[in-house]
Amino acid sequence: MFKFHQMKQIFEILDKMRCLRKRSTVSFLGVLVVFLLFMNLYIEDSYVLEGHKQLIRETSTHQLNSERYVHTFKDLSNFSGAINVTYRYLAATPLQRKRYLTIGLSSVKRKKGNYLLETIKSIFEQSSYEELKEISVVVHLADFNSSWRDVMVQDITQKFAHHIIAGRLMVIHAPEEYYPILDGLKRNYNDPEDRVKFRSKQNVDYAFLLNFCANTSDYYVMLEDDVRCSKNFLTAIKKVITSLEGTYWVTLEFSKLGYIGKLYHSRDLPRLAHFLLMFYQEMPCDWLLTHFRGLLAQKNVIRFKPSLFQHMGYYSSYKGTENKLKDDDFEEESFDIPDNPPASLYTNMNVFENYEASKAYSSVDEYFWGKPPSTGDVFVIVFENPIIIKKIKVNTGTEDRQNDILHHGVLDVGKNVMLIKQRRQCTTYLRLGEFKNGNFEISGVNQKIPFDIRCMRIYVTKSQKEWLIIRSISIWTS
Repeated sequence: MFKFHQMKQIFEILDKMRCLRKRSTVSFLGVLVVFLLFMNLYIEDSYVLEGHKQLIRETSTHQLNSERYVHTFKDLSNFSGAINVTYRYLAATPLQRKRYLTIGLSSVKRKKGNYLLETIKSIFEQSSYEELKEISVVVHLADFNSSWRDVMVQDITQKFAHHIIAGRLMVIHAPEEYYPILDGLKRNYNDPEDRVKFRSKQNVDYAFLLNFCANTSDYYVMLEDDVRCSKNFLTAIKKVITSLEGTYWVTLEFSKLGYIGKLYHSRDLPRLAHFLLMFYQEMPCDWLLTHFRGLLAQKNVIRFKPSLFQHMGYYSSYKGTENKLKDDDFEEESFDIPDNPPASLYTNMNVFENYEASKAYSSVDEYFWGKPPSTGDVFVIVFENPIIIKKIKVNTGTEDRQNDILHHGVLDVGKNVMLIKQRRQCTTYLRLGEFKNGNFEISGVNQKIPFDIRCMRIYVTKSQKEWLIIRSISIWTS
């Protein structure tokens, strides 16, 4: 159980630190206050019980540098133990083995519409037979209305019986008695009382779901119950995870909406579950997820395009209000994600601020941005090893800066690498073609080029007045 001392005073400070109701950025001062909360909470058990929420203790406030803060948070919040909840298995067979990916859904009764069955259907239909062997889907029917749960369980078992029998689908429920108090909570952000209750319960719903899924797979992705999936989304996710081996990350995002498509290491789920429980009444879940990522020292969002999941619901689970949000980066057929093998990049163009060359080669939503290029300027990729390329695609400019494209340029490939001026470069190049309207795309490169490729070069053939954005460089290998 948690013992809280002077909790009211601390949360009042936290309220003052919030940045004008914006959901996107975690302020440093806000983070410091959250740190103080962790420093002043003594944890005896894994769950906040109603009877202990009124206990208070004096606290002192002091500032710490961010590095020391982050390390201290990691030490104090290593909540490896499971939350003590006895789940009800509404439809499940014992999990025979640990899977690669667990897909977690939490669902409650909606006043209008119901998209849960379509979401489950999309998950399974968009997965191949081989992919189905590596996933498990856990549905938390979190509504306290037992009649609604019974109807939903009946519908799910009728439509997806073979997946339940195969151990790919489990339907669970965390009983109401395990929930903290949900009435009379703080009305942060001037939200009405029923809105505060809804989002606070939702945080606990997800905490219990995360707690259940902690040991079912290597990775976990969070979805909502009104989502459509892209084809072979698991293969795309595996490709991204493989490309990030050796890189530290807490959250990978495969959708830009809410908490759809947020991927975690399963080892982090107990810690995240405890975090949601500790601050369940403070703010919506997607805000807390942003705080969690920052507290574990992932400063920047790591989001991949195209998005693999799309919001399809028309009515929100809160009061049945309209919710027409769509992810315009979603693609139904997202299987063809580029390989982009390891390489070093350089350019002699004048780079603007920190929009360096490497950002054009990343799967993350970033880009290279340079000042107006001149004739003869180059943007070069030197691969660590010789590669056989099937397809190349380069896009320049963005929607809001449509003139910042490469107006006159070509793309070349080379094979012989030498050390020139302390930099690995190819000495000769073979031209593949010209940019058209700022873009370049070619397939069947391995059938046109008689050698393994060591370098790829974008060459500016005519000076331009406009700046240059290279939005993405995508390479598919044989």
